[in-house]
Amino acid sequence: MGRFHRHDDGTVHSHDHDDDDGHHHHHEDHEHEHGDHSGYETGSQRIEVLESIFAENDSRADINRKLFESNGVRALNLMSSPGSGKTTVLAATLDELAGEVSVGIIEGDIATDLDAAKLDGRGAQISLLNTSNGFGGECHLDAPMVNRALQGLDLAPLDLVIIENVGNLVCPAEFDVGEHAKAMVYSVTEGEDKPLKYPVMFRSVDVVLLNKTDLVPHLDVDVDSYIERIRQVNPTATILPVSARTGDGMKSWFDWVREFAAAR
Repeated sequence: MGRFHRHDDGTVHSHDHDDDDGHHHHHEDHEHEHGDHSGYETGSQRIEVLESIFAENDSRADINRKLFESNGVRALNLMSSPGSGKTTVLAATLDELAGEVSVGIIEGDIATDLDAAKLDGRGAQISLLNTSNGFGGECHLDAPMVNRALQGLDLAPLDLVIIENVGNLVCPAEFDVGEHAKAMVYSVTEGEDKPLKYPVMFRSVDVVLLNKTDLVPHLDVDVDSYIERIRQVNPTATILPVSARTGDGMKSWFDWVREFAAAR
């Protein structure tokens, strides 16, 4: 049942083989199963369904953006693969900014109550999103989901909303949720080939936190080669080697977040 691409102009096309034309498509070609739309259409019907999913997403993203802007809020979409240390990064960030920057969290990547407890009591407003859809959970947050979660936040007093996206390196990169920037947490334990395997994600982000640098002495890895691989697909992103666990390098990240939140 072919695959699909969505181009930057929003058009979707389906194909049964990879393109050889050297086009860089904004959207990773992969099957996306959405609730009731999964699997029964062929060809042009499937394209229409995908186009309407993306069109609905983009119009809702614009609504989210207007909500953020009318409340003077900056929004950051925080992404990663599972196990990158994203929740630990977020907890440390909330502790650092408490009493200084007013933060709301949209939490879409709660695997356990332990994850939720990690963020609780750190001074942020938190809106939990249950992303399970009966098929083992969504692989991303889209703009309608974020819009629903926004009902659980009082935006007026907030400076910053951080959207903790689902741990996945493919789908979240495709969906604009109305954010002003995208960041990702990428752990040195994941292997240095990730940017080449998931170029759409790495290309889409403004900041990469290269996490778990405290483990470098125990692994056969070289931080410079990680940075070099990221640069191959994204020459301009800010790359910050950090250890969320020990706090090493985290000041650069906290400063980035402060500056981002202040840029209203």
